[in-house]
Amino acid sequence: MQILAIDLGTETLPALALGREPEEPGEPGTMNRPPRQRGQNVIDGPMLARAWGLLGGVSALLVTTAFLTPLVLGGWQYGADTRTGPLHQVWMQATTMSFLGIVACQIGTAVAARTQTASLAQIGLTSNRLLLWGIAFEITFTAAVVTLPPLQDIFGTRPPEPWQILALAPFPLVVWGTDELWRYSRRRKAQRQRRAPG
Repeated sequence: MQILAIDLGTETLPALALGREPEEPGEPGTMNRPPRQRGQNVIDGPMLARAWGLLGGVSALLVTTAFLTPLVLGGWQYGADTRTGPLHQVWMQATTMSFLGIVACQIGTAVAARTQTASLAQIGLTSNRLLLWGIAFEITFTAAVVTLPPLQDIFGTRPPEPWQILALAPFPLVVWGTDELWRYSRRRKAQRQRRAPG
């Protein structure tokens, strides 16, 4: 049910908003890049490496940490039964944290995905207002899923502790920041290639 909440609830509006990224003034540096070659796929190796390897890899590491931390702190050990007893509540807390971690990483990914090479400072954080509204809905929906008792029963969540919310707060920045550094390195490489003789 938490996967369904992610697929149909938290992802939908930000994804639609990314499809409405403002065309004007356009991504800086677009005219400096060579045109796409005839027959070149829209989804290529570098795009997949960025999406799955970089953004997905960083997100997976953060979410796994968010999942394992409450388990270990709650007394879980490898092989322990989490279906019943006190560890069941620990398990539900851990799955809630993984759900929240995925949503937090989605926010960072959505902001990063607005541009292929340009910095967020160049395109502006608020230039896609639909995305900001989508993120606001995503946060509101997620808060309801983990705090409202009827939704807690449906989605198998438990309210996080205050320290857990604070631990999740940097996740969007880490995901976006890692991608921002990657895009910076791409811009520097492109500049060196343009300056190279011949």
